[in-house]
Amino acid sequence: MLLCKQLVKENSTEASIADILFYAKAFLFAIAFYLDYYLALWYSLAFFVIYVVTQQPPYEGLGTAVKLTPLQLESVLTESNTSRFWLIEFRALNSYECLRTSRFIPELSITYSNKNLSFGIVDLGLFPNAAEKFGISLSGGMSELPTYILFENAVEVTRFPEFSSVVNPPITKGLLCHHFELDLRLLEYVNGK
Repeated sequence: MLLCKQLVKENSTEASIADILFYAKAFLFAIAFYLDYYLALWYSLAFFVIYVVTQQPPYEGLGTAVKLTPLQLESVLTESNTSRFWLIEFRALNSYECLRTSRFIPELSITYSNKNLSFGIVDLGLFPNAAEKFGISLSGGMSELPTYILFENAVEVTRFPEFSSVVNPPITKGLLCHHFELDLRLLEYVNGK
């Protein structure tokens, strides 16, 4: 039952498998702790070392999302011959949540890119000074990454997560589509508005 619920909740098979394996590790830890305290300690140490040494790679699949530097982002937003809307993902690949969601913008760009809407990615791990310019916190446990900002003609329209929001739901492709009204923007483009 938990497996089915997890597969429905997540948008990607990889994220579902990762969560299921995490729960399995927690269950094995509980059994090891019940059997022997030292066994549980060694088990925890072994998985901590594996976690530190082997990190999930970012998604490098298909899509039309453009990887941008902060200077390229500014020039793209201010040029009049580029898209009217830009949905930009600000991320740092040392964050688990950013790795987990690294496939969403490329996959959304396949469906929703057009002459009116473009997608971009700025890696704040490489350009941490850009975070302050766009009002993104990179501080320890209160990190706001990934942050998605929709720009219209170089002006911020909306962002996710929002400034005032304390608790945010898990990021999914459906949530991003709904929050940024991507279906409506695609229909406007198709209907010539």
